[in-house]
Amino acid sequence: MKPLVNNNHQWEAFNNYIDELINKQHKALEQTDNSILMYRSQGAIASLRRLKLLRDEVNGQFSRTN
Repeated sequence: MKPLVNNNHQWEAFNNYIDELINKQHKALEQTDNSILMYRSQGAIASLRRLKLLRDEVNGQFSRTN
């Protein structure tokens, strides 16, 4: 994981990819009327946002208190 999070070019590309996936989930969330699909999209968005914190976790700068 360290090579990914410590290489700025790769990290930026990874973040752009995550942002695209979040955008797709937002569109799905906006277009559905099914509550199960809404919850799935919300969970996917939460997980993807958590991945954006990966750099801090890998480098030991972020400690989770949950």
